[in-house]
Amino acid sequence: MILVRKLGQVLWVFASILVVVSVPAAAQEEGEDPGFPEPTGDESILPEGATLERVFDGGCVLTEGPAAGPDGYVYFSDITFTEQCPGEDGQSLQAGVIYRYDPDSGGTEVYRSPSGMSNGLKFDADDNLLAAEGADYGGRRVTRTDLETGESEIVAGLYEGRPFNSPNDITIDEQGRTYFSDPRYNGQEPLEQPVQGVYRVDPDGSIERIISNAGKPNGVLVSPDQQTLYVNVNDQGIEDEQRLSQAELDEVNNLDMAVYAYELNEDGTVGERREVVSFLPEAGPDGLEADADGNIYIAVRAESAPGIYVYDPEGNELARIPTGDELPTNVGFGRDDESNVLYVTSGASLYRITLNSEGYQLPGG
Repeated sequence: MILVRKLGQVLWVFASILVVVSVPAAAQEEGEDPGFPEPTGDESILPEGATLERVFDGGCVLTEGPAAGPDGYVYFSDITFTEQCPGEDGQSLQAGVIYRYDPDSGGTEVYRSPSGMSNGLKFDADDNLLAAEGADYGGRRVTRTDLETGESEIVAGLYEGRPFNSPNDITIDEQGRTYFSDPRYNGQEPLEQPVQGVYRVDPDGSIERIISNAGKPNGVLVSPDQQTLYVNVNDQGIEDEQRLSQAELDEVNNLDMAVYAYELNEDGTVGERREVVSFLPEAGPDGLEADADGNIYIAVRAESAPGIYVYDPEGNELARIPTGDELPTNVGFGRDDESNVLYVTSGASLYRITLNSEGYQLPGG
């Protein structure tokens, strides 16, 4: 059961070269019905008969970060946890993959590996691919790749001279500022940031930690009206109290599994925080996305009822798309003719569902 309540108001560089390695056909039967329970909710969101379809199931442990590119492909990560994903020889370690799925052919191929253990992916207004690279032998940074040339740049590599914990998810505002969360869920590297926070990267390259009171932040999202920064929260997230100010420490108390909404100011700073949705402890929210009307689509890893939950900005539930026994990780809308198609990552798979709603896209994206 999920409780919902409404509130008042160093570094290494990898080659960015396309590796065309097709996934075995048996692992990518277009339109395969995974047998999940039927979605329910508002007809403005869900057409009659809408169902999730599995379009890829060749990942290792955890697919993540679906993002529709300007070339018609849907890019997504496969986080190959080194403890669970040995190489073909059974001894070496897989180094992460970014796949790309072709909605026209139904085929999926490797776009890049190693991926830097990429997690969340996002395209900016210039159609560059941004990747949040995590820990577990990953880059622990945010990179930007030009799809035409394959060349990559480091957008954020260090903060106060120290590596990030494990960049997780990315969102971008209409002024070209990038926001990313930095929790740690896996990996053997030391934690060198004092808190699991949210950071902003400005167009001039400067980096600021703007949120330290969001526990262990996961999914992040700038609302279509640019007034709100949503942050999905899992736990307290403090790693080193001595390196936090008293004001920051005072903010980190009694945090829930929740979706927080921060007032987003014109200069990219954040103001007051309000709780939009609160979940029971077993139901951590992961990635999220918005439609053009400002509704939010959240991958809810609730062991009792996992799925994609849709809320309006006030926290009223509008729809629910169950994922059976699988715990979903993230969501992303398609583009152009697929702007009403929602892609879902969960387990080793990629899914899609056609909706009545359309996804929000950055102007120019």
